[in-house]
Amino acid sequence: MLRNPLLLISAVFFCIMLSACSEPEANQTKKKPEHLVQTVSALNASTSIERERTGTLRAHQDIHIYSQEEGRITFLPFYEGDQVKAGDVVARLDDRLLHAQFKRAQALRSKAEKDLKRIRGLAKRKLAAEVELTRVETELAVAQADEQLLATRLDYTQIKAPIDGVISERLTEQGNIVERYNHLLTISDQSSLITELNVSALLINKLHLGDDVSMTIDALAGIQDPEASTVKGKITRIYPTLDPVTRTGIVEIALSPVPQGAMPGQLARVKLKTQEAIRLLIPFSALRRSSKGEYVYIIGEDNRADIRFVVSGLKIGEQIEILGGIEEGERVVTRGYTNLHNDTQVRVIDGDSAPVEFNDHANSVAPHEG
Repeated sequence: MLRNPLLLISAVFFCIMLSACSEPEANQTKKKPEHLVQTVSALNASTSIERERTGTLRAHQDIHIYSQEEGRITFLPFYEGDQVKAGDVVARLDDRLLHAQFKRAQALRSKAEKDLKRIRGLAKRKLAAEVELTRVETELAVAQADEQLLATRLDYTQIKAPIDGVISERLTEQGNIVERYNHLLTISDQSSLITELNVSALLINKLHLGDDVSMTIDALAGIQDPEASTVKGKITRIYPTLDPVTRTGIVEIALSPVPQGAMPGQLARVKLKTQEAIRLLIPFSALRRSSKGEYVYIIGEDNRADIRFVVSGLKIGEQIEILGGIEEGERVVTRGYTNLHNDTQVRVIDGDSAPVEFNDHANSVAPHEG
């Protein structure tokens, strides 16, 4: 038994050194572990794209009725909600002063016609100068213009509905005195309702005039018929320019015929669906992004990784459309990104194999929802 502590420490140190010297040198050249990845083949598939957008219903036409003359309103029979027909008198102004001026203009025009007839007779007999004939002709032309002007102003005192529709605004009352260009009424053509939607540049080029769409009107969801809130619409206009800030364009959807209970101001949820087309798809989780752009890892026949920059399109469910950069059938890495570099030798793990732990970073690519 060692009683000296110094001898005990020396013996332990000697044993440690002996053990270290006896470790195999092969441990220092330990084999690098395999890089495990999972892949999926890029495939062409016939798919359509469906997106839901919200908009507010409004009348197809809103006509603002203004006064074109000043005066007291003597007739204003319609109120909000009243139906009118094109040609109905919706407002009338006091026209007594204009009517008197019109009668005076008629008298002056009649006198000018008689003067011209008399002077022409004298001119044929060389009893009137050519200058006098010209003066009388001018007076008649002015009198006719004055009469026509007052006839037009008199017509302005009878305000008629330009379209069939419903009164949506009544902004004054009978008996009020209005000036020129006062807003009196608004007539809405609600035989067709429309809504305008903001749609991304990626999706708007895949829509066409006349495409049918499905619409849900929230305000109609509580009525007895469960299908009443879902109606059919049609794309009637696609605006030709995009907002340079948001990169979106406007698509107009028409709802015709208008279901019972639908009215301007209601919220509509519109499902836009493109026609089916062949698209090259990969899982969205496979798409990566760097400062140089979007890319994927391709695994070749030699099981080496190849970074491939791509152009992506719209996200479709859990997949994303690839517009360029890879071909159908190429194997795209879906798991195993950590420390994966160009030309890295990998081992591909079948998705049906025993569970393997992959240390992947989260996908940083924002979805292209359109």
